[in-house]
Amino acid sequence: MTTAGTRHYDFSAAPGALRPLEARSTLVETAVRRAFQRFLEAAFPEGLALMAVGGFGRQELFPHSDVDLLLLVERAVLAERQRGRVSAFLQELWDAGLRVSHSVRAPAECCELDERNIELSVSLLDQRFLAGDRGLHAKFVLQLCRFLHRQRQRLAFHLGRLVRARHARHREAIYELEPNIKESPGGLRDLQLVRWLSQFRAAAPDRLPRLDLPPELEPARAFLFGLRSWLHARAGRDNNLLTFDLQEEAAADPAEFMRGYYHHARGVHRAAVRELETVESHASPLLAQFQDWRARLANAEFSVSREQVFLRVPHQLPHDAPLILRLFEYVARHGMRLAAETERHVAAALPRLAEFAAAPRPFWPALRPVLSLPHAALALRAMHETGVLKTVFPEWGRIECLVIRDFYHRYTVDEHTLRAIESLWSLRAADDPAARSFAELFAEVDDPALLTFALLFHDLGKVGGGAGHIPESLGAAEAAMERIQMPAPARHTVRALIEHHLDLSAVMNSRDLDDPATAAALAERVGTLEILKQLTLVTYADISAVNPTALTPWRRHLLWRVYLLGCRQLTRALESERITAGPADSHERAAFLEGFPARYLRTHEKAEIEAHRELERRARERGVAVDLRKQDDTYRLTLVAPDRPFLLAAAAGALASFGMNILKAEGFSNRAGTVLDEFVFADPLRTLELNPPEADRLRATVERVVLGKVDVKTLLARRPPPQPPSRRSRLRPAVSFDAGASEAATLIQIIAEDRPGLLYDLARTISSAGCNIELILIDTQAHKAIDVFYVTAEGRKLDAAREAALGESLLAVCQPAG
Repeated sequence: MTTAGTRHYDFSAAPGALRPLEARSTLVETAVRRAFQRFLEAAFPEGLALMAVGGFGRQELFPHSDVDLLLLVERAVLAERQRGRVSAFLQELWDAGLRVSHSVRAPAECCELDERNIELSVSLLDQRFLAGDRGLHAKFVLQLCRFLHRQRQRLAFHLGRLVRARHARHREAIYELEPNIKESPGGLRDLQLVRWLSQFRAAAPDRLPRLDLPPELEPARAFLFGLRSWLHARAGRDNNLLTFDLQEEAAADPAEFMRGYYHHARGVHRAAVRELETVESHASPLLAQFQDWRARLANAEFSVSREQVFLRVPHQLPHDAPLILRLFEYVARHGMRLAAETERHVAAALPRLAEFAAAPRPFWPALRPVLSLPHAALALRAMHETGVLKTVFPEWGRIECLVIRDFYHRYTVDEHTLRAIESLWSLRAADDPAARSFAELFAEVDDPALLTFALLFHDLGKVGGGAGHIPESLGAAEAAMERIQMPAPARHTVRALIEHHLDLSAVMNSRDLDDPATAAALAERVGTLEILKQLTLVTYADISAVNPTALTPWRRHLLWRVYLLGCRQLTRALESERITAGPADSHERAAFLEGFPARYLRTHEKAEIEAHRELERRARERGVAVDLRKQDDTYRLTLVAPDRPFLLAAAAGALASFGMNILKAEGFSNRAGTVLDEFVFADPLRTLELNPPEADRLRATVERVVLGKVDVKTLLARRPPPQPPSRRSRLRPAVSFDAGASEAATLIQIIAEDRPGLLYDLARTISSAGCNIELILIDTQAHKAIDVFYVTAEGRKLDAAREAALGESLLAVCQPAG
């Protein structure tokens, strides 16, 4: 199975993939029959039939798969009387190392529709007699045939419903970087679905259908069967997750190996979806009426049947390359899939399209509607699946099924790109109030085709590994825009969107949004308000497509703040008028504010300031005052205390000891020596929501830590260590200093593997160096922490010597364990 001298496994040879499954099924069958003879044969001379079902029934038993058995009893009371012998039979199999999954049922139970247990009816499609009463089994089979024939449409519909739910759990993701080869779309369950639905269709009242897979899916079956057998053997258990480490072990060239996997998964998924659509179209009369209405959208070139697009004159396609683009424009306009027959005609016409698209010509007018109509994302995915996209843009072929391994992205580069475009266009129908502002922004864009085009090319430079990919992406886009003769103003917009598509994320993650220098630098890079709007949408789409949880409400809030910041700067609606307090301020209020940085007034309303003054009064009495409030999906903890060394570090450590994920921290100090620290944090385990008394305990712990009554290190030591990333995902820490990012402070950016107490250690190190932390910005992505500190020493920016010494100390703190 391996190639000499390498760690390469061949999963493609069909006989080699199937023989081990059949061999194990035979061995297990022998053990099951032997146990039956020992424990059940004498007790049940008749009235019980032992059957293999599911994968065991198909003789497709993987090394660590469950052994599915059905004990068919003529009358339930018989099994009840011999419960001890049935238990002994099963115990014998468990002691032999078999994972037995069994049920005891009467024929009538097996031949009734239970919508909560469709899996039982599905498993009976592959039933096989093993031992016991053959007469009972023969009568049952005839009864089962009649049941399956009578209920075939309802069974198929409910099976399809379960499959749709499974696909939704995996977010329809074929191109996950670490797929579950059984459960993911395009995996083994989808492969079996194609056969099961065919069997339901072929069900007859007098025989059980025995159908093979379509021949075009046999290579995929051989590959997936061989791969799953290897995963089981490698793990010593029922493991179906193809992790990065296992990909490296499976192939000398993991990237090429995964391209092969995605190729097979794509074919399986498409076949499964076709079967599902056929089932669903027959199941709902209302759907059929709607589809009949949609058929009226047909024109002289295209017809519609059952929500699928057909060519009226298919033989014209190889001789009329622009007709292919008109086909996908039709999809983008009406939102319907291509029929399988249409896809075959498109595939046959690809060589002619390649010749047409290779020569420079004014292709943009024909392409622009595809990229700007309401269902542009669906059209582009269809172009990708049929090979049209990389035929029109050969540059796209560079990232097809391309794996860039990290611990943050979930999908291949091409899938990430398509999902980004889908996220962008989903804003048209967004009903989430949190996304409404971005939807309104999208509605203001004059030419969404340019946005779509820029997203299509924004990551094409990642073929070299992902770092510094923007110049390569720009080069690919330039070549394509020249070839399709895109107008010069449009090219300028696309260039700006690709060149700056990471800028807003950088500002979100590593800049003080309340520092005027940040707004000025952002406006200078973006240039125009229109580009800012489009970059905001590109960033929204790009983050959304990284993984299902990447665009958290907090990040969405930060992105909108960045947009407003740039918008105010570009329209000269600056906030400078609101920086200083008015003359009506009382003496007490003025004393409280004196010495605070100007951003305090910019970022806090009058009611908040009054609440902070109340905390200050309590702090004078007790030495510290803490307020904790929930804000949407985050929490804000405000701490007021007399200034003392390591104050912010101690509070950060206390929050970390409770498992809180700190998103942002700010520190203010007035001339009287009072410190006001604010932490915005997430509660990933919902500790405070599920256990309300924990909020009081958290407040009390922070107070005790600040007062020096509890040691932070002791609290942090109680936290379990985090799950380390895979070998390929280990992160080398980096520390950088930027004296020009702020007018008054030095910016320190730290990138490191996240761990409990990291912020505490960093803040303690900075304070130990005699530095004052003015502001902290925190962003955590999976195992990756991006921490930004605005720091001063003796009221000034850091000098070169202090930077060098502090940099070494911070790097030492950030070194990954192990």
